[in-house]
Amino acid sequence: MTSHLIRNASLLGGAPQDVLIADGVIQDVGTGLTGADTETDATGLVLLPGLVDLHTHLREPGREDAETVYTGTRAAARGGFTAVHAMANTFPVADTAGVVEQVWRLGRSSGYCDVQPVGAVTIGLEGKQLAELGAMHDSAAGVRVFSDDGKCVDDAVIMRRALEYVKAFDGVIAQHAQEPRLTQGAQMNEGAVSGELGLAGWPAVAEEAIIARDVLLAAHVGSRLHICHVSTAGSVEIIRWAKAKGWNVTAEVTPHHLLLTDELVRSYDPVYKVNPPLRTETDVLALREALADGTIDAVATDHAPHPAEDKDCEWAVAAMGMVGLETALSVVQHTMVDTGLMDWAGVADRMSFRPARIGRLTGHGRPVSPGEPGNLVLVDPAYRGTVIPESFATRSRNTPYRGLDLPGRVRATYLRGVPTVVDGEPAAPETVAPRTADGAIA
Repeated sequence: MTSHLIRNASLLGGAPQDVLIADGVIQDVGTGLTGADTETDATGLVLLPGLVDLHTHLREPGREDAETVYTGTRAAARGGFTAVHAMANTFPVADTAGVVEQVWRLGRSSGYCDVQPVGAVTIGLEGKQLAELGAMHDSAAGVRVFSDDGKCVDDAVIMRRALEYVKAFDGVIAQHAQEPRLTQGAQMNEGAVSGELGLAGWPAVAEEAIIARDVLLAAHVGSRLHICHVSTAGSVEIIRWAKAKGWNVTAEVTPHHLLLTDELVRSYDPVYKVNPPLRTETDVLALREALADGTIDAVATDHAPHPAEDKDCEWAVAAMGMVGLETALSVVQHTMVDTGLMDWAGVADRMSFRPARIGRLTGHGRPVSPGEPGNLVLVDPAYRGTVIPESFATRSRNTPYRGLDLPGRVRATYLRGVPTVVDGEPAAPETVAPRTADGAIA
């Protein structure tokens, strides 16, 4: 493997530094470094540790028409991610060791970023019987995070058993907080806009009630709980209270919940239909404040690709979800950095360091310092461009940002020193996943 020198990069938004990478590892960080086989002039660019996504839907196996592990990881690399957690709501569901190992091996063969499967909490996501949590953890995939995302584990007894079970190997239950009886037939956030549009409302309390119950359960059991895609100001207050108690609770927010509001639903465009729904401006501001002060630990994309036929239809029958891997960093810069709420070191903390710790990933979310893996991303913060979905690496186009001008662009991503993105575009497949003669990864 050749050595590579990144020259004059603003490390975490600070002073310019040179970073020398060789054999997949950062060898030196300083100024005036020399001796590399290749160099990149990163003047004006911000250097961050590779981003980690706790919440990605790669759709494979079963919905390869929407996304595959290959296309999804190319999109992830283009967004600056070096590791993603693949959610369990595939077909078949990732509720056995066999399925999670399949997803893990597909990730290894893609070469664009590491894929850590998330195992289902219950068999078939049906909420009735615990899945093979121990077997998934003991598999080659080494699953540590479990979630029925897309569905809530609404049975308190099942949730308690899951929290108890994962304590044996320091696992975490990631809850999709949605009380199903309060959201039956719901189409959007319950409020003034839903009343005007005549769409069934999705009350904030449906999320908040589950979070309140589960932080209490986690405290009672002494286990780790992670709250997926927090969307309301009330949820923030419950999480803040739980953390003040010293309970082992973490939380994530999506980029779209940091920027978009339910006012956009007035267009009846299903691109804005998502679970949990877009909320009010008050909720958006509370989420930004919570991310800035650390109450919310991480930004997670909830990247949810869908084929055109599932979104280009009437609102009531359209699928819920948005793609987000390739725009996440730009939205965070727009909502958090450019507003002065967070600096680039804070972005590194919320999009790399903390997500890696929550997922217990080794080799990711590490400081940019000698001896650490060369998982890095170079960002051009001065860039500003229009979102064009047709240019995405993901297989689907259901983005709510079409035509929007957003700041920042990922110029390069490195996975263990290998460039997976060059000049803003995914590198050639043969350069990112070198293989031996029998087809295995070298």
